[in-house]
Amino acid sequence: MGMTPKTYQQAGKTISIVYAIAPCSLGYLLVATTEKGICAVKLGNEADKLEHILNQEFHQAHIIRDDHTLKEWIQAILNFIAGGEAHLNLPLDVRGTAFQKQVWEALQKIPYGETRTYTDIACDMAKPDAVRAVGNACGANPIALIVPCHRVLRSDGSLGGYHWGIERKQKLLTQESKFLKDDSTP
Repeated sequence: MGMTPKTYQQAGKTISIVYAIAPCSLGYLLVATTEKGICAVKLGNEADKLEHILNQEFHQAHIIRDDHTLKEWIQAILNFIAGGEAHLNLPLDVRGTAFQKQVWEALQKIPYGETRTYTDIACDMAKPDAVRAVGNACGANPIALIVPCHRVLRSDGSLGGYHWGIERKQKLLTQESKFLKDDSTP
């Protein structure tokens, strides 16, 4: 899935990151890439706060904004948010533990418009006692939407948490289910 732990621990010291920001129905979308692929997807209410988060996370990297270069990837993610794209297949360059990567890969297998519980994910990974660790891995997901952690719910069916705000999680789930209903109507 990408970036070495050493590179990430050095806050991106040896890498260059290009990022772009676009307004969307969820506020603002920030997409950041290395030469290998997408290293961050962030959502927020203010573009400058998203830039600040990126700069804090990779404070040793050479970071430049270039909205034109990332135009196609931004558009693919905007189409996904709008319900016009059911799956994002973009190159990734993310860093995580082996367990986190295993969780993120499991999340990418959740079909568009469907949800799973943290318990479901833990059991699918043959680690039924790792429910809390699955939740922590979801919270550490650096590439919102591409790894659809918004599709994971608590065992009681409630939304649970979402790094980018529970309202955004609800909006994404509603959009996905609406798109599926509209798509299945004759």
